[in-house]
Amino acid sequence: MVKRRVFAGLFAAAALSVAAGCGGGSSAPKLATVTPADMPEGADWTGVYFDALYGYFHLVQEGKTVSGKWERPHKDKWGELHGEATGNVLKFTWTEYTVGAVGPAAQRDGKGYFVYSRPAGENVDDEIGGEIGRGQDELGEKLKGVKQRLKMPDLGSIGGTGATDIGGGDWDGEKKEGGTPEPPAPPPPP
Repeated sequence: MVKRRVFAGLFAAAALSVAAGCGGGSSAPKLATVTPADMPEGADWTGVYFDALYGYFHLVQEGKTVSGKWERPHKDKWGELHGEATGNVLKFTWTEYTVGAVGPAAQRDGKGYFVYSRPAGENVDDEIGGEIGRGQDELGEKLKGVKQRLKMPDLGSIGGTGATDIGGGDWDGEKKEGGTPEPPAPPPPP
């Protein structure tokens, strides 16, 4: 009987040990190890950047705070980011929404970073490069955006304001997406 209790205790301790080592504990987030430097002369985070996978990133800087939005080229997803710039490094949190989806698959989020740079040479376009990670990770999908000349960011042109915009938002008689309301129907003829 004593042997059985000792064995059961050892088995329980071993099971807890295995559980803690195999996903039972939490792993540390994968963080970017980038050292901020000065921005290139005359550079600013505010602008529109193009990446083949993510589309056009619209970024607006106010002080150290940078906010942005993007829409994927196939128009099936759009996202937003918010972060703080330190020199030429921007670390941010992001959320991306899948158009028409509901439930857990409707959105994903994480953290990421961009490094602002200016390639050597004359008549070159500034760039952002970095990664977009999932959850608490800053490392993940690589991104390289080229700053578009003479294009100003317009955060209001991307995304929506929530589920009330799905289908035009007119089910309660209120136009939620803006635009000109439809004129009232004319009265019936006498």
